[in-house]
Amino acid sequence: MVDTIDLFRKLGSGAKFDLKRFRDDADQFQMVHKKTTDCISKNDAIDFDALDFFGNSTAPLSSKENANCSKEKTRKRQRRKSKTEEDEDCVEKVKDVSEGENSTKKKKKKKKGSILDESNDQTNDDITIMKKKKKKKAMGTSDNDDDEGEKQEKTKSEKQTREKLIEQQKEKINIFRKQHRITVHGADIPDPIESFSDLKRFKVSQTLLKNLQGNSYEEPTPIQMQAIPILIQQRELLACAPTGSGKTLSFILPLLHHLKEPKKFGLRAVVVSPTRELAQQIHREFVRMNEGLGLKIHVLTKAKASTIANSKTNHFDILVATPNRLVHLLQQDPPALQLSSVEWLVLDEGDKLFEEGDAGFRDQVAAIFQACDNPQIRHTLFSATLANNVEEWSKLHLDNVIRINIGARNAATDTVEQELVFVGQESGKLLAMRQIILRGFQPPVLVFVQSKDRAKELFNELIYDGLNVDVIHADRTQLQRENVVKSFRAGKIWILIATELMGRGIDFKGVNMVVNYDFPPTAVSYIHRIGRTGRAGRKGRAVTFFTEDDKINLRSIANVMRSSGCEIPEWMLQIKNPNKRTKKKLSKNPIERDQIKTSSKYDIQKSKQRKQMIEHSKTKKKDNNEEASTKDTDGK
Repeated sequence: MVDTIDLFRKLGSGAKFDLKRFRDDADQFQMVHKKTTDCISKNDAIDFDALDFFGNSTAPLSSKENANCSKEKTRKRQRRKSKTEEDEDCVEKVKDVSEGENSTKKKKKKKKGSILDESNDQTNDDITIMKKKKKKKAMGTSDNDDDEGEKQEKTKSEKQTREKLIEQQKEKINIFRKQHRITVHGADIPDPIESFSDLKRFKVSQTLLKNLQGNSYEEPTPIQMQAIPILIQQRELLACAPTGSGKTLSFILPLLHHLKEPKKFGLRAVVVSPTRELAQQIHREFVRMNEGLGLKIHVLTKAKASTIANSKTNHFDILVATPNRLVHLLQQDPPALQLSSVEWLVLDEGDKLFEEGDAGFRDQVAAIFQACDNPQIRHTLFSATLANNVEEWSKLHLDNVIRINIGARNAATDTVEQELVFVGQESGKLLAMRQIILRGFQPPVLVFVQSKDRAKELFNELIYDGLNVDVIHADRTQLQRENVVKSFRAGKIWILIATELMGRGIDFKGVNMVVNYDFPPTAVSYIHRIGRTGRAGRKGRAVTFFTEDDKINLRSIANVMRSSGCEIPEWMLQIKNPNKRTKKKLSKNPIERDQIKTSSKYDIQKSKQRKQMIEHSKTKKKDNNEEASTKDTDGK
């Protein structure tokens, strides 16, 4: 008879048993050849009839055997528990050592559902990828083409965002310029600055910024907002801004920023102005802003001309001069000045310098331009008024020039209250002037007349009214003119009588009123005259007297006043403009005016007759005395 265990082995040869779960059964059927079970002893014979098909005993065990078997089972369970706990501790230790090894030694007891879900997700992703590939093949595209398309889309989106940002920045700048009435023309125009603290982005030195604060420059004016960044970037500039708007600082600060420190290889900057008084004023502003920098700045006067010529300008960095003085040194043989090293040429009051004829300096400016032959030179022109010919010249001769206009072109400032007063004839002007004085005025007051002779006549009339009056004109010496300007600035002089000489660029801070005693010949001279008041944002007043003879120029002045917001009667605007011939005559020969005297024509004629009678009587006495002397000599 075949052994039942062998039979069981043969029948269950293909089956696999979980030895951990069915350890007892495996030991019972001798599936493991290590030890014999403790439940069945070695000496005991096995009753095969008491076993079922699977080798389980059907015979009942004794109480002793039952107790032994249960004890053995509990021991085995405790062993298994301790083993599993040790395995878990080992796994936790391995986790602490490295995460990489932890991924390979995961727990063996994983849920089948999670594995199936992961496999399903992976298969779904593979299916979608395959579908996309099929579509691409149908469309005739590849993965590389798709990547290139994505890159192009990204670059397009980046470009669009950049363009939007640029457009937004441009809109902000345009709004800012409109608010400050700044108009610009040119290519690649730098953005304006909102405050002087913005100059830090241009790496302006701290000493210059301190000098701005020390000289009470708190906020930039519109011309300074736009002109300073343009000149800092070394661009050529043509600037037109109202009088008293801060044009001088607009070119002083960039020049000092570029020159930085003194050097001994010749002049590096030249500033040209039409009058000596304006040149001295620019020199004073340079000295104030140059504190702590050490640059050598000089103004060209008659006294300093010889010293500058002898020193050969090696010790100077910046020179401020009038055109006639500068050209006089250039025309010497050999030239007393060398301008080949000049990096900056600034023309202040450029429209006056470019005027033709005796009043202008066009020939002198041409000689200065020829002398400044440095290929890297930069030119700038500043003025309150600009003619069309100056603008055309700048377009032709300046390199990539930028043009700036502040407010309306060739207009007066909004801070000046303007008034026209009809006085009838020339005799009515003096009466109107005395009425202004009697009503009460707040000095200092600047009075403009047509010529130096009329300035002397008005001075002789007003000095007897008990007022602190003085006069300045071309016949006075340089020292006298400097003393008059100093006393007027100090407040010692209440009323200063001047000609067109003082109408250009000179900054008298605190002038409360300007009186145009004689009607200005052009709108440009009117703008410059009344620009001596209402400077740096202060309020001012301008009174202009006119007679019947001034009807020719009345319309041009009325248009300037209307553009600055003044109310003008319509009949003034309907006056016919003079033709070119009359304009030329007036420019060469201004209107002839009567003498400034308080007495009437009748009294003047009577006084003339009296003088003639006295002279006639004197001559008679002389003749009688001569006849008597001749008779005496003949009698002897």
